[in-house]
Amino acid sequence: MPDKQDEMQAEYELDYAKAKPNRFAAKYSRMQRTVVLDADIADKFPNSEAVNEALRFLIRITRENKSEIQPK
Repeated sequence: MPDKQDEMQAEYELDYAKAKPNRFAAKYSRMQRTVVLDADIADKFPNSEAVNEALRFLIRITRENKSEIQPK
């Protein structure tokens, strides 16, 4: 059984005057994007790595096709 002193208090007094902004927040928001996939698409991808791999493949073949179509 946990000791009473180890339990969290129901309420804490926080001094927000000493709070600082998260210095990593801006960098983190640039690093990730949240995208919602339709259910039929999400069923085809087991994880985010699979989605990223498929998108990179699509980007690569799109670039290759554009270079073949453009006159030289």
